[in-house]
Amino acid sequence: MAQAAATQPAQNEGTRALAAVMHGAFFALLAASLVRFLIRHPGEARTPWIIALSVTLALLYVLGPALGAAPTLRRLCWLGLVIATWVVLVLLAPSFAWCAVPLFYTALRTLPPRAAIVLVALLTTLVVIAQLQLANGPFDPNLLLAPPAVAALATAVFLHMERQAERQRALIDDLIRTRRELAATERREGTLAERQRLSMEIHDTLAQNLSSQQMLLQAADRTWDTDPATARRHVRTANEIAARGLAEARRLVHDLAPPGLDGGGSLPDALRALDAGPEVTVRFHLEGTPVPLPERARAALLRIAQGALANVREHSGARTAALTLSFLGDQVVLDVADDGRGLTAPDPARAADPADPTRGHGLPAMRARVSQLGGTLTVESTPGEGTVLSASIPLEPRP
Repeated sequence: MAQAAATQPAQNEGTRALAAVMHGAFFALLAASLVRFLIRHPGEARTPWIIALSVTLALLYVLGPALGAAPTLRRLCWLGLVIATWVVLVLLAPSFAWCAVPLFYTALRTLPPRAAIVLVALLTTLVVIAQLQLANGPFDPNLLLAPPAVAALATAVFLHMERQAERQRALIDDLIRTRRELAATERREGTLAERQRLSMEIHDTLAQNLSSQQMLLQAADRTWDTDPATARRHVRTANEIAARGLAEARRLVHDLAPPGLDGGGSLPDALRALDAGPEVTVRFHLEGTPVPLPERARAALLRIAQGALANVREHSGARTAALTLSFLGDQVVLDVADDGRGLTAPDPARAADPADPTRGHGLPAMRARVSQLGGTLTVESTPGEGTVLSASIPLEPRP
């Protein structure tokens, strides 16, 4: 768009330069024609008329730029007066005929192409007649052929330049429109990406925390009369989860890093602190030598682990779950394995709960997170034998 904006002033500057040259040529030809007439016809009765008409023509011509180039009624009337004054001058003094060349340019700028060509042809005919009247001696074919040739050349060059300028203006308009559409598309895509990011953040933090609290409070309600100590322990755990959820909500509002990674914290430590509720035992394993990870990769792996453990807690019926973080040189891999009932849906990515259309977004969100980082997510499951979720993210090669 910047290039298009720079091209338009350049075009306007070129048009102004051409107009200045044509205006200067007109006044030079008008002055030369008047001087020639006064030198060759001193003291004639028509001299005052020639001088008055020359001054009138000059004054009329000066008014032209103030009327603009658009073919308005005032502009057309002005052009008619200029042409009429010039015709009278040529009829009285044929030496003024060559002032027609700048008038060609004025007519071509003011009138539509076809009307301008007709007017140029009529002016050229008058120029030829005037030249033949000025001729002395034998017939000179140049007087008959030169004016039409000059007029045709000037008209062809001007129309070609106008067509080129029109094409360039159309290209610039298309470019500006395309850039605007591209900017609008980028804004829409940015909005959709931000909505998806917030959706994943809310699903992996607030929704999972609320789900854990609900399960703990339900368990506390069931055991409140029979086992008050266990019920109170569930309530305390739910309160701790609520506190973490509140902290995560505040960080989400301020778009900060996930809890456990603030200030560049360790991903293994954050994963080691995760749990899946009182009924699932979570074990963490670290393989390979840890290397510093980009913040986006650390946040994505932590969120994936949180979402996977939430699925284990809510859907698998598992007793144990294992988190394994492996540093393999060119990639980092997170595996989440459980000993639950396994998946029965043909496509885990679409295994939504038909009774609740708001559920079933965990795996698609995980796939989106990994895909944004150029990685892959796989889910392997056999009914009755548990599930293994694996997220692999490539690492930048170190020098």
